[in-house]
Amino acid sequence: MGTHGILIGLIALCCFCLPHFIEAKPYHEHVFVDQSGHGNFTTIQKAIDSVPNNNRYWFFINVKAGLYREKIIIPREKPFIVIIGAGQSLTRVEWDDHEKLNESITFATHADNTVVKSITFVNSYNLPSNGKTNKNPKKAAAAAFIGGDKSAFYSVGFVGIQDTLWDNNGRHYFSRCTIQGSVDFICGAGQSIYQSCEIQVVGRPGLASYITAQARNHSDEANGFVFINSLVYGTGMAFLGRAWRNYSRVIFYNSNLTNVVIPEGWDSWNARGHENQLTYAEYGCFGSGSNIGRRVKWVNKLNISAIQSFADLKFINRGGWFEKLPIPV
Repeated sequence: MGTHGILIGLIALCCFCLPHFIEAKPYHEHVFVDQSGHGNFTTIQKAIDSVPNNNRYWFFINVKAGLYREKIIIPREKPFIVIIGAGQSLTRVEWDDHEKLNESITFATHADNTVVKSITFVNSYNLPSNGKTNKNPKKAAAAAFIGGDKSAFYSVGFVGIQDTLWDNNGRHYFSRCTIQGSVDFICGAGQSIYQSCEIQVVGRPGLASYITAQARNHSDEANGFVFINSLVYGTGMAFLGRAWRNYSRVIFYNSNLTNVVIPEGWDSWNARGHENQLTYAEYGCFGSGSNIGRRVKWVNKLNISAIQSFADLKFINRGGWFEKLPIPV
């Protein structure tokens, strides 16, 4: 087996064997959210509020299927929360806000050690309604803000148009998630791996879309977005990314890039004139939008050794925190 095959095997081993690990901290409590009143709480936020400050035990919040119209905030002093819905298409949290980006987010976690599974977060402000174009002014309207460290998301949906998933800061892992949007809809300075995710572009008539706006600001910062075995599809035409900050870093590895991807691939945006500082790369990708022959001339062509340093759980797993997560069943 060559180096390329060994890398894929290592990634598969890390990603699919981890559910057999036992979490480092014991379960503290399980509570249930049911809007009909048959659980411990009728809203997700009330369940979060019940978690003790400076909690040090995994606290499970189980959410029954349904549409929850609420805004959710996990404050910094409430780590080790696990939220489990009934399914990505069955449990949906929706809000409609845009006035102040920091305050308009449907789901925000500022705490370390947040785990979420089988739920969808929506900011409906700019979404089409009943098949008709939304006439609201286009504004940043995030569905989720991820600001804590050592957090993981499994089969979670993030739905919006602009700044849908604000992957702001910290080390994060996204597995089999669906992220939908048009403008900079995966943005921020997170140090994150997106494994087997669906990236859905919602086209804008006559305008290009931008999938990522990564915000690495200095050469010594460790953050960046790495997409592994993922699918990029949708409507219209989209750049894989544009530079929010001067050292922006995004890598697509072994992913299916459909014809929604603009041939040029990348936009230097705020780093124009400093393209040599950007790390934008594709390796082992396939599909009708994966031809790199027409990519911008300054795009990186990293070798397998450099790619391996990113397309591996080691990229986010300093200290071995990932193995200690409780993997929800």
